Amino acid sequence: MLHEAVEGLNINPKGIYVDVTFGGGGHSKEILSFLSVNGKLFAFDQDEEAFTNQFQLIKGNFSEVKKYLKFYGVTKIDGIIADFGVSSHQLDSAKRGFSTRFNGPLDMRMSNSSQFDASKLVNEYSMEDLIAVFTQYGELRNAHKLARIIIKERSISPIKTTKALV
Repeated sequence: MLHEAVEGLNINPKGIYVDVTFGGGGHSKEILSFLSVNGKLFAFDQDEEAFTNQFQLIKGNFSEVKKYLKFYGVTKIDGIIADFGVSSHQLDSAKRGFSTRFNGPLDMRMSNSSQFDASKLVNEYSMEDLIAVFTQYGELRNAHKLARIIIKERSISPIKTTKALV
């Protein structure tokens, strides 16, 4: 869907574009391939690992896009793209704690600067709060059952890894 998404922007080579979810940079790189020296791309991500890519990112959440664009003097953009969700580089790294394929710390933070991680949620939330999270964000039909199992297991031993959560 990379090419279709960028094609949908109908890029003006001199235009200004925004990628609010940089991640691995695939969409941004594709957009850049269409821009002339007069075109601009602003990319956002709150994950520090996204900053190891080829060009400067704006370290921030996309909810602040308007503020940052104003700071850079941008009053009009020609397109914006967002690929919401967890990126493959987050899922492919055991240390990030997103994947159930690899055993790693139960983390799941989008930004390492956040103090709140999945381990805290799994080990400290009440049954009602776990059910609410699983229902609202995970859209799980078995949220009650899952919350009960987690409460039971964490009473025996804290759930600290992705393998333990599985």
